[in-house]
Amino acid sequence: MNKPNQKHFTQTAGRTVLGEIAPEFAHLNDDILFGEVWNRQAELSAHDRSLVTIVTQMAQGLTGDALKSHIRMAKEHGVTLQELTEVITHSAFYCGWPKAWATLPMVKEIYGENFVQTKDEFQMSTSYPIGSPNDGYAKYFIGQSYLAPMDAENGGPINVTFEPRCRNNWHIHHKSVQVLICVSGRGWYQEWGKEAVEMTPGTVIAIPTEVKHWHGAAKDSWFQHLSYMTRVEEGASNEWLEPVGDDVYDTLK
Repeated sequence: MNKPNQKHFTQTAGRTVLGEIAPEFAHLNDDILFGEVWNRQAELSAHDRSLVTIVTQMAQGLTGDALKSHIRMAKEHGVTLQELTEVITHSAFYCGWPKAWATLPMVKEIYGENFVQTKDEFQMSTSYPIGSPNDGYAKYFIGQSYLAPMDAENGGPINVTFEPRCRNNWHIHHKSVQVLICVSGRGWYQEWGKEAVEMTPGTVIAIPTEVKHWHGAAKDSWFQHLSYMTRVEEGASNEWLEPVGDDVYDTLK
């Protein structure tokens, strides 16, 4: 261990939260603990200090926001997922298995890009059906998508599910407006020439007619949205265009 990390720590949380009622405590927290101790990196790197701090907080059962904050710091300091889970597993034998159980879900949340749900796990996490493979439109998608029509006979919305990294091609809806409502997971919507918009549950986007766009899942998450068409004029159609290449998609976080 003892990986070098030359980040200089500046902390203001003590004064921000407790400065009015406990100014001396705030000073010790911000100026001594973080300003001096955490900055003694020649003696012990920030990488190793993060591991020590996480274990000591876990050992005391302090599995709240403070521990989450230190897990985030550990990630920033270059602590890998493998290192952190190994340290927690080892420490569990000495400070208590339930404390490790309480800590590991926080690690999973914060190092979330390393935990991609399987299809079955995602279905268990959402109240909307995944549906059947979208074979009819597969040539217009990168990756696997699924369709689950909802009251299709009466013009109801379609639930579309995208596996991680799945997205449709750039396309245009002529003489109609498409509405997307994210119901589960995380994804992206982007119009030609504009920045991509992150979609999370509750995000609603009305796509204007004649606008070139695409939508799909994030790299590390399944994505579900309801879709329906409105303001449909006579002669409405969809025009499918080029795929969304990795050079565009991989710039998104």
